[in-house]
Amino acid sequence: MDRKLAAILAADVVGYSAMMERDETGTHECLQTSLREMFEPIISKYHGVIFKLMGDGLLAEFISVGQAVECAVTLQQTLAERNGDLPQERALRVRMGVNLGEVIVEGPDRFGEGVNIAARLEQLAEPGGIWVSAKVAKEVEKTLALRFEAMGAQKVKNISERVDCYRVRMDGQPSRRSSRKLRMLLWWFWQACL
Repeated sequence: MDRKLAAILAADVVGYSAMMERDETGTHECLQTSLREMFEPIISKYHGVIFKLMGDGLLAEFISVGQAVECAVTLQQTLAERNGDLPQERALRVRMGVNLGEVIVEGPDRFGEGVNIAARLEQLAEPGGIWVSAKVAKEVEKTLALRFEAMGAQKVKNISERVDCYRVRMDGQPSRRSSRKLRMLLWWFWQACL
């Protein structure tokens, strides 16, 4: 059995069953078009690979945790722009979760706690939101211009230990820790130039 460390992105459409009940054909076509024209190209752009499709969601693997988070942010921003032109009942709202962990590799599929935690984080996220594990937040908080809001240790389904969770704040402001590091780097750069 092969294992590896991977960043996993879980995404799920909010209100999928209600959308299918209202307009089964239209909802199916909308999801297929969104997958083909938005999700697949954006995930590929960030060097991710979709390894599982469900009716209303997907799981993707990334080599880089930073690229997984950037991909999730880009997807949510793209969805928000797209939804701005649609009536509320046709808007495609998605929850996302990102985790960094060991996964079992079995052909093109991935299994294990690393995948399960990503899926549980997605379930905690608000529509249009992204939740990440503490491992993810720690890895990317210094390099991405995002803020991470601590949501505490959450009890999630089928995971014995609580999971430290963070909500990604997509307002473009780096976390306080990132801002402090940036100020220090700028100070050192300024001193070196004198």
